[in-house]
Amino acid sequence: MKQDIFNQYADRIVDIFSISKEELFSKSKKREIVDARYLLYYLCHKRPMTITYIQRYMKENGYHIQHSSIIHGINDVVGRVKDDADYLQTVKELEKAVFI
Repeated sequence: MKQDIFNQYADRIVDIFSISKEELFSKSKKREIVDARYLLYYLCHKRPMTITYIQRYMKENGYHIQHSSIIHGINDVVGRVKDDADYLQTVKELEKAVFI
């Protein structure tokens, strides 16, 4: 069930950021790719999904990541949500779009 939620978020995020799933799960350090990954971590964590599950699903898609990096990404998005009303609106739309 949690993996379905993860996959739905990933599908929506690649559409919003106009990137491919391969890019989302690549080691790219491009800002838009990193922002997309951070948003994925945040949405999954807020669902609530444990860091361990997020880490596992990322690994299943070919992206190995440490717990601390996921937490950093979540905290980055928390800051953006507080400071940017447009970003907050995007997050809310994504939350409504994914359901199981």
